[in-house]
Amino acid sequence: MVIVGLTGSIGMGKSTAAALLRTRGVPVHESDAAVHRLFAPGGAAVRPIGAAFPDIIRDGAVDRAALGSRVFGDAEALARLEAIVHPLVRADMTVFLARRARLGYRVVVLDVPLLLEAGWWARCDLVAVVSAPYLVQRQRVLARPAMSEARLQQILTRQMPDAEKRRRADVVIPSGLGKARTLRTLDALLARARRTPPRHWPPNPFPETRDARNRSGH
Repeated sequence: MVIVGLTGSIGMGKSTAAALLRTRGVPVHESDAAVHRLFAPGGAAVRPIGAAFPDIIRDGAVDRAALGSRVFGDAEALARLEAIVHPLVRADMTVFLARRARLGYRVVVLDVPLLLEAGWWARCDLVAVVSAPYLVQRQRVLARPAMSEARLQQILTRQMPDAEKRRRADVVIPSGLGKARTLRTLDALLARARRTPPRHWPPNPFPETRDARNRSGH
């Protein structure tokens, strides 16, 4: 089974690309959706996050807005949070991959916003980066509720620059330049994935470092 890592900076259109891949019959694991489940009442992240950040739990669930405000701009708090959440998301991914392998899927997608930054690309046979012109990205992000220019710039400082992501990608998926072009690139990505020998299933351990991607030829 070939594992495609899908990523892209904020506002680049990654969620749209993931939805289009689903219309092609490709299973997609969304790490953001996994986090929502982990933070919900009864979720595996609620108790450890409550121990680390006692004022963040509301009605048995993690208050995402309060947690975001707590860790935003605080590198030490963010590192503590990631040490809790990342292993839980990796476990959720592994269950997803095992189930799709048993069902006989040839290609699956892992949708991870920080795929390259967190080193999770090492689990993937191909890396696809969704990219849009900066003006399109900025317009999309600033249209979101409670978003400001200052907050956008703070988010971008945490993310790898788009140019570097594109350099390290196996496939760059254009967004904001017309749906037809995006679909053609996604179809080419899937055709390439079906020709690619799988190297990561059965699974290898995830890297435990935040080292950036550094492969020969990229």
